[in-house]
Amino acid sequence: MVGMFVFAVFIMPPIYDVFCELTGLNGKGASKAAVASTVVDADRTLTMEFLVATDKALPWDFRYEAPAVRVHPGAITKTMFFVKNRDSKAVTGRAVPSVSPNEAARFVKKTECFCFREQRLEAGEEMAMPMIFYIDPAIPKHITTVTLSYKFYKLTDQALTASR
Repeated sequence: MVGMFVFAVFIMPPIYDVFCELTGLNGKGASKAAVASTVVDADRTLTMEFLVATDKALPWDFRYEAPAVRVHPGAITKTMFFVKNRDSKAVTGRAVPSVSPNEAARFVKKTECFCFREQRLEAGEEMAMPMIFYIDPAIPKHITTVTLSYKFYKLTDQALTASR
């Protein structure tokens, strides 16, 4: 039982992260800062939709600036997300991204994102978090809407210690 716990908590997450990074599964292929595109396809416009959620164990309010933005592939776009810690003590969370349709995940390139690292908020603290991205112009023509979902999870003291 202890062996299964150690495998599930300490060994499997890094393996899963590497797998997702290589395959682009669950939006993780875009988790590292991307180099900005220099070609903008002004003839195409896509809709980037945003969905946000928090795990029930995380006492945060999480919201976006706008539920969707219209973008030209290759154009750098900035949008904002906001969090507030409702707890009476400091809490650390981590946002996990997901892109839909899955086929679009490898074309979403984030140059700056709060999802790249854990976020710590003191009691009652509010924070504005920018997300800067572009859609690779090579995205298939039949994809006209991309949904980027973020879910924030509370990081326990054990998870914080293991990640360092």
